[in-house]
Amino acid sequence: MMEDLTEEERELAAMVREFAETVVAPQSYEADRTHTLPMDVVAQMGELGLFGLPFPEEYGGQGGDYMALGIAIEALGRVDQSIAITLEAGVSLGAMPIFRFGTEEQKQELLPDLLAGRALAGFGLTEPEAGSDAGATRTTARLDGDEWVIDGSKQFITNSGTPITRFVTVTAVTGNEGGRKEISTIIVPNGTPGFTVEAPYDKVGWNASDTHPLTFAGARVPAANLLGERGSGFRNFLSILDEGRIAIAALATGAAEGCLEASVEYAKSRTIFGSALSTRQNAQFTLARMRARVHAARLAWHHAARLRDAGKPFAEAAAIAKLVSGEAAMDNARDATQIFGGNGFMNEFPVARHYRDSKILEIGEGTTEVQLLVIARALGLAG
Repeated sequence: MMEDLTEEERELAAMVREFAETVVAPQSYEADRTHTLPMDVVAQMGELGLFGLPFPEEYGGQGGDYMALGIAIEALGRVDQSIAITLEAGVSLGAMPIFRFGTEEQKQELLPDLLAGRALAGFGLTEPEAGSDAGATRTTARLDGDEWVIDGSKQFITNSGTPITRFVTVTAVTGNEGGRKEISTIIVPNGTPGFTVEAPYDKVGWNASDTHPLTFAGARVPAANLLGERGSGFRNFLSILDEGRIAIAALATGAAEGCLEASVEYAKSRTIFGSALSTRQNAQFTLARMRARVHAARLAWHHAARLRDAGKPFAEAAAIAKLVSGEAAMDNARDATQIFGGNGFMNEFPVARHYRDSKILEIGEGTTEVQLLVIARALGLAG
């Protein structure tokens, strides 16, 4: 479905799709098997300008918008979710908070390398006791002279331990007024004494994506590393997550489409009881449902992205897109595995990797249940 794209957007989609098929796909199995993020691929993504798509040219960006970012992420997610999430997190969670809330000095210092793909950054939000309930943050930061002293831990932080990771932005409790936590965001450079990037996780999927727990034990950074106004961290990260849900929805749509395309090709070539699997009505109905899911998911994230780029309210649309596309990816991955039969259980086939990878799309950047809460509140339902 390309009817709603401009000519420039179609060219971008074609360019990234070719890059995905010729550069990303050939290395996907080995990267997944060895749990290794291919930094050469990340560098090439930077050279193509993908990390700078939705940012102004004055900071080294491409002058595009969130629609352009989603188009690129969808094309990558179709063949390799680990690479797609590396781009998504690098932009939505790494660079975007700096662009949205940073001082001009912070932007000039940090954005050029992030937008060129020469550096990556993580967003330290989730904690052992603070996931969907992000207000339960326990990591603290106190001012000692002209420095913040940070103590606590974060978990599931993407792009936090790569060879080019420059810093992480962390949410921390910086005060308590009237029983309410004051939560702020602070930039913590990698290599800061007291800041430890722990060993990477052994994950079910997204094996080539870089993901670590983080520990802070008296980590000191300059007071000027505060990102945004003090006490605005909770509100700011909610807006970052709203935007990120559009990008995750694009990724999930790409995954759902990748499963569909592989299944159609396999069904046409697989002979069963003397005829192609694709001639069996049950297989046809399964593939038709997969196609419908891709269509609905793409419509949903396109709508949310257009609203965001037009400066209109988009939080509910982003939640709907995340909900619909995440379920589409998981459902299509399950159906694709069934179409492939025993081969669908072998990691060398992309559908097997999509089956493992897609579950996180119903969890990361807001669980399915959180999306339902957002939609319910938009309906005026309290509780």
